[in-house]
Amino acid sequence: MPEKILVVDDDIDSLKLIGLMLQRNGYEVIAASAGNQALTKAANERPDLIILDIMMPDMNGYEVTRRLRKNPDTQRIPIIMFTAKTLIDDKVAGFEAGADDYLTKPTHPAELASRVKAILARSAAAKPQGVARGAAIGVLGAKGGVGTTMLAVNIAAARLLAGDTPIIADFRLGMGSLGVSIGLARSHGMANVLSKPAEEIRPRAIENDLVTHPSGLRALLSSARATEAQLAFTPEAAVAVVRSLRSMGRPSVFDLGSGLSPLSQRLLREMDQIVLVVDPLVVTLTMARDIIQEIMTWRNDPNRLHVVVVSRATSSTPPSWSDVEQYLGYELRGIISLASDLMIQAMQANVPTVMFQPNAVVSTQLIKLAEDLHNRVRLPVGEQS
Repeated sequence: MPEKILVVDDDIDSLKLIGLMLQRNGYEVIAASAGNQALTKAANERPDLIILDIMMPDMNGYEVTRRLRKNPDTQRIPIIMFTAKTLIDDKVAGFEAGADDYLTKPTHPAELASRVKAILARSAAAKPQGVARGAAIGVLGAKGGVGTTMLAVNIAAARLLAGDTPIIADFRLGMGSLGVSIGLARSHGMANVLSKPAEEIRPRAIENDLVTHPSGLRALLSSARATEAQLAFTPEAAVAVVRSLRSMGRPSVFDLGSGLSPLSQRLLREMDQIVLVVDPLVVTLTMARDIIQEIMTWRNDPNRLHVVVVSRATSSTPPSWSDVEQYLGYELRGIISLASDLMIQAMQANVPTVMFQPNAVVSTQLIKLAEDLHNRVRLPVGEQS
């Protein structure tokens, strides 16, 4: 994945110019035009680097830097200060506030690229070993009943078979069936964690609420209890769960239920890969088309959105692959041929399908999907196809 850089400048022309230079060098760019907006985006987006202008109307760059350094979630993000000021005292003030480097306007594109590359390399080398950021994969159904939970469980199980250390999490409080599908008890872990203030949700706080399947697959579960559906928690707490699990699992897979809600939209923004699950019915495809359009308005990156059709045997002739793509206006990443009898047998054995019968057609399809997700997280965007 490309490194993500937050560029902060109240001058829109400067913001566009810097962003264009960075994008030409293969970086993902997010932008903010004010100090408070920068603090929010830094906390939510977790960029790999911040390029920060000093002179802004609401809060100067020195104060933004000080606040970033006080926040445990942003204190390690490297910062390059960018300004028209050239006095030594200004540079000293920037370094004292916590900046890692300093550039004066205007700067040559080659100098900007060189400084950015050097800062990112130092930052990567300084990161503690063993806490590297893992991938977060969100699985969302276009509507209920299309096989979202089945897909999420088997993506995680397939990566376990491949030698990874995945964690699966069920965000469907009050409707959770993930644990039941593979025979796991203690399905209140997600509710326990989300009951905590966001600032207390860290990997250590989550560890005791994880349950482990006999296969070694770890899970943070929701239950079908009505009281869970009424649990009040903040979006910040849910985001803290995602970020904590991302550092614990390789990968972390999230069952986000069906349809776009304020919560699922917020969590989808945290995901490295999004799997949208549909079936080949007109109603579902119509709903999926709207969801795709909505996701693309705030995350226009086709490499991160996988549309997968779960196909059941029906008496009518289902639409072809190309028909579905034309209807959705989006490329399909795969078709899963649902084998109902095999799924029921696997569920009765309390085992994910890919582990129950790895050589079955549906298992090989699921394993291929999981491998594709793994490769798309790992490869730079320029190498993806």
